[in-house]
Amino acid sequence: MTLVSKTFELYGKTYTLEAGELAKQATGAALVKQGDTTALVTVVVSKERKNYDFFPLTVDFNEKMYAAGRIPGGYLKREGRPSEKATLTARMIDRPIRPSFPDGFRNEVQIVATSLVADQVNPIDVICTMGASLGLTLGGVPFEGPLACVRIGRDTETGAFIVNPTYEEREASDLDLELAGTRDFISMVEAGADEVTEEDMLAAMQFGQEAIGAFCDAQLEFVAEWERVNGPIQPKEYILDQPVPEVEERIFAHYDEMYAALSDADKLSRIAHVEELKERIRAEFSEEEQAAWEREIPVNLKKLEKKAMRSMVVETGERVDGRAADEIRPIMVKDSYLPLVHGSGLFQRGQTQVLSVLSLGMLNEGQRLDTIEPVEGKRYMHQYNFPPFCTGETGRIGAPKRREIGHGNLAERALLPVLPDENEFPYAIRVVSEVMESNGSSSMASTCASCLALMDGGVPLKRPVSGIAMGLIQEEGKTVVLSDIQGIEDFLGDMDFKVTGTERGITALQMDNKATGLTFDILARALEQAKAGRAFILGKMLDVIPAPRETTRETAPRITTITVPVDKIREVIGKGGDVIRGIQDETGASIDIEQDGTVYVGGVGESVEQAIERINLIIKEPEVGEEYTGRVVTIQSFGAFVRLFGNKDGLLHISRVANGRVDRVEDVLNVGDEVRVKVIDIDEKGKVSLDRLDKPEAPAGSGSDEGFKGNHRERRERGDRPGRPRRDHGDRPRRPGDNGGRTPRRHHEG
Repeated sequence: MTLVSKTFELYGKTYTLEAGELAKQATGAALVKQGDTTALVTVVVSKERKNYDFFPLTVDFNEKMYAAGRIPGGYLKREGRPSEKATLTARMIDRPIRPSFPDGFRNEVQIVATSLVADQVNPIDVICTMGASLGLTLGGVPFEGPLACVRIGRDTETGAFIVNPTYEEREASDLDLELAGTRDFISMVEAGADEVTEEDMLAAMQFGQEAIGAFCDAQLEFVAEWERVNGPIQPKEYILDQPVPEVEERIFAHYDEMYAALSDADKLSRIAHVEELKERIRAEFSEEEQAAWEREIPVNLKKLEKKAMRSMVVETGERVDGRAADEIRPIMVKDSYLPLVHGSGLFQRGQTQVLSVLSLGMLNEGQRLDTIEPVEGKRYMHQYNFPPFCTGETGRIGAPKRREIGHGNLAERALLPVLPDENEFPYAIRVVSEVMESNGSSSMASTCASCLALMDGGVPLKRPVSGIAMGLIQEEGKTVVLSDIQGIEDFLGDMDFKVTGTERGITALQMDNKATGLTFDILARALEQAKAGRAFILGKMLDVIPAPRETTRETAPRITTITVPVDKIREVIGKGGDVIRGIQDETGASIDIEQDGTVYVGGVGESVEQAIERINLIIKEPEVGEEYTGRVVTIQSFGAFVRLFGNKDGLLHISRVANGRVDRVEDVLNVGDEVRVKVIDIDEKGKVSLDRLDKPEAPAGSGSDEGFKGNHRERRERGDRPGRPRRDHGDRPRRPGDNGGRTPRRHHEG
């Protein structure tokens, strides 16, 4: 096997495909690059066929921190559980690859994408799908390829579409559209957008389809070069599950019964009727037949259910629950559903019910990200939970599954464009969506419930957001677009197309498509039908809560932003953080200081005002003429130091502690005494001189001559030596023997 490498340029970016050097024991492997960003994608297909009635495909993304020159955080310093981004990347590879395998393929397939280099310029996610496609092709694995995935951005200034934009280009884009498929059809779409119109979104998808075709052609050119160097690729033979006409005929004889069993609007009742019918059909087969056809029987039972459901829609125009194609299930909306929490909203559509709960916190409570991308954290977090009870089942509750992470990310992207800027609303925002019951479209119900929770919590959204899931049935030469699909229409239909947005445009998209006959005319029709559905749903939401609350709840922290001079930040923080910790402990407020001097102070009740008052005292500079009530903190022979505010002290000279001459400061002041003072001077070094207001009379004998005998007098008069404060005697006449404050030289007689 000889190394083959091919570098090419498409849409202003440079790409490289390589194979034949790494991971040669895998069924297929390819190295893909965009710029210097590099991923190795391997494919392994098991030799034995699994006894499953489903296709056993596993896709993993190994996010290696060395790719970005980083050491993983945490105690172990080793990559652990996949990050949210790694999980989303694995889903991005899986979703277009899975439907490309032939029906009946039962060999286990594992695709592993490993990040080798992340150049912090070019994202690594979309090129991994091209690597998986090339690995499958080189491995001789049967699939409908080649496949590719592209990201489409749009320059907000020029309006030009960008293929696979860099991180910097994505920052200047109002569209982040990922789509994957073949040259002929799109099988996967994921998008976040800043209220983009349906027409612009469709144009971006058409442009993306053309770009996918170009990357598929590049793979074919690489394969041609590979075969020239290494010889023809030998397709591998895999045994597929083949239809058994006898099984299909016997099961499809119950078509009318299945049609009747499906005609029930209640999900649980319908499932019970369908399962009862399936058991009766299965019982018609002998034990020997069931053992011989253990895969064929369940596969054909599923095909019977799928055929009956789809025929019902295209023949009668009526769905299993009696709705028309564009009809939306009954909606129930409640705001302020929970007490004490920062915001909550309950949204129910048919038998899908979601409760979303809002939590607000300081900006430093946002999520820190430890990934290979040049993104350090995020302020808005949306999490989606799908417990087993929501479908009436038992199961393990633990770490979120890939589906939960994907749905949470979709709802997060849906609401992100309408959140206020952190300068306007300086909070970290977390919304958790708890699915209480589910019969399809739970991610869209999460979007609606979360919008309610945000508005209920006083988050000043730019505009409210709603969402709807669209479906598609292509049967018997007919095409029907379905609004607000339920679980069975998702499972047995041809498309799951989720759309969220405001009255102005789309904020997020997600589509998984199984129909090769999906045209852009059908997509345009689906988008327009979704727009009408979104408007209807949004109207129901606004009937309950027409706008965000004017203020946050009393239980939520109130965050105030102030600014301190940069040279004062160290004083506010203190040595080892002792000052800021002290303020937080005393007031109960939370304080976050940025390097530019921006200070976020958050808390409930009076804690914010108290903390701000303490910070202002630290950064405040006294001015001449200001009066304070201070506390004596230190006494020296030349005067007393008085704490004015914070850590700011001023000197009250001994000559100003009382009316009349005072020998010792302690005669009129003690440490801890409160004293009213006035600022009379501030020198160029910032040292403050004070005068005492309401001076008491000096104690009798405190300033007499007896008090100036011997060394006491001499020490006091040496107070003007360098480094010692000089006593201010004003215009007092000199005593006999005074020498300008200097000690007279003694003359000794011989």
